[in-house]
Order: sequence, then structure tokens, then C-alpha cells
Amino acid sequence: MDTANLDLNKRYSYADYLTWMDDVRRELYDGFIKLMTPAPSSRHQELSTNLVSICWNFLRNKQCKIYHAPSDVRFSKNRKSLDDKLVYTVLQPDLYIVCDLSKIDDRGCLGAPDMIIEIISPKNSQRDTRDKFEIYQEYGVREYWIVSPNDETVNVFVLDENGKFQFRGLHAGDDKIPVHIFNGELKVDLTEVFTP
Repeated sequence: MDTANLDLNKRYSYADYLTWMDDVRRELYDGFIKLMTPAPSSRHQELSTNLVSICWNFLRNKQCKIYHAPSDVRFSKNRKSLDDKLVYTVLQPDLYIVCDLSKIDDRGCLGAPDMIIEIISPKNSQRDTRDKFEIYQEYGVREYWIVSPNDETVNVFVLDENGKFQFRGLHAGDDKIPVHIFNGELKVDLTEVFTP
């Protein structure tokens, strides 16, 4: 498909998304295209690498797996649907953990990951703190972390029994953040996250 003429006011499905063969990074929010920044900063990549390393070491030989961008997470109203034409929300979280590995296929994840971590930048802070927050809550992501490189802070949200995110704390400095989906068995030491 000629992606130069994509209509940003038109609603697209994941089936359409798969036909866009170019290097432009996009996400779909209920079928509407949101362009992504071309490449993250080196600081963003350092933090992402640190978080992947910490989580990967913990998850070795466990059922859950960690994945990082670019990797498509497809959210569908019909959560069991494998029909790409019925999937209208496709996001690329910075990092995500999945414990139900039946959700993983060669194209990424179909359904809500157990945990998502987004690393914000000035250009995407509203997207991560509002737009994605609402989508992750709606589709049942159990834990959501928002990492701020500039402030060196992490906001933690955990889904409650009513399907609403509850704020569990703003962490900074030498805090060791318990990962709620693992009942605190994994504690992420922020000195290891924010150290270059």
C-alpha cells in the first residue's frame, strides 16, 4: 500500500497496518493512526536496556517472558479474535511482560500483557500518561510503570478488582520497587535502572 497517502482521519484495522511496508513507526488507537518518533534517544535506550536486563535475569527459567519495542501488542474488543480485520488498537510499548505465552506469536502479542513499562519523552508524555494509560486500563494490563528519564522517577499503577488502575507510588533515588505481578518477589533497584 502507498503509505504516503494514508488518511489520518480514516479508521484502519491491523489487517491494513500489515500492508504498510515502509520504515515509518505507527500505532493504531481504535483504528486511528498515531505517528511515533523516529528513534528513541540514547538515554531512553540505556534505560530500556537496563530494565530488560533486570527483568530478563529474574525471568530466566520462568514461565513469563519480557519483550521490547518495536513489538506489536494487538488489543481487540473480541479478545479471542484472531481476525486481523477486527483488531483496531495496535501499540508498541517500550517493554512488556507476558505470562500467558499463548498470547505470543510471530507478530508480537495478541491481548493484554501482564505488565507494561513506558519510558516517556517530552514529545510523548501525554500519549503515555493519558492515551495509553486509558487503553492499558481498558484492556486489563495488570501493572503499568511510567518511567521519566529527566526526573529519574517511576510511577507505578496496579489494576484493581474493578478494572481500574490504582496509583501505587512515585519512586526515585535508591528505591527498590516491588513488581506487583510477581507479588514483590522481583524488586527493581532504581540505582541499576538510572545508572548510565
